Amino acid sequence: MRRFSSDLDLTGGAPVRARPSVGEWGPDQVPTTAQKKRLRIWVSIALVAATTAIGVLMYVFYKLLGY
Repeated sequence: MRRFSSDLDLTGGAPVRARPSVGEWGPDQVPTTAQKKRLRIWVSIALVAATTAIGVLMYVFYKLLGY
């Protein structure tokens, strides 16, 4: 049976090039929660815009073909 470990070294098996550089209080150059939230909102907006653009283009080409 596997036991829980209290080892807080989360980068244990990762290669050195994949580990974030660690500053005094934690990892450096890691996006904050607020930055991730803003990115999720922008991606959602972009997805809706792209879907709308594709739908409009499909409608325009449908009308151009004369159906």
